[in-house]
Amino acid sequence: MLLVTFVTKLNLSFPYICSKQLNMGILDFFGFGDKSIQIAEFIIKKEAVIIDVRSYEEFASGHIKNSKNIPLQIIEKKINDIKKLNKPVIVCCKSGMRSSQATSILKRNGIESMNGGGWQSLQLKL
Repeated sequence: MLLVTFVTKLNLSFPYICSKQLNMGILDFFGFGDKSIQIAEFIIKKEAVIIDVRSYEEFASGHIKNSKNIPLQIIEKKINDIKKLNKPVIVCCKSGMRSSQATSILKRNGIESMNGGGWQSLQLKL
């Protein structure tokens, strides 16, 4: 019933849903699956910057090479600096929770961004 309601609200046909699920997997369809292709496109085609929103201490204990550390608590104060990079952003943290919040902040401020999730998981996709 939920899927039918969801499909109806999006004006999508059942065959479309089925083909998308076969090609992507149900988690991908709902935005929770493997983001490897999207990450690759952001990095290769768009030359994205990786911003790690963990604390300075967490970042110092390990991070993705060439990533920038802007803790979540100060990211709104750094919006203009991030805009000056003139590149899309992949945001990461320890688990994906803080990076989700940061991604929302960046998008709300007109910065093309995506949640890369946990930094160690993201690192494996690069």
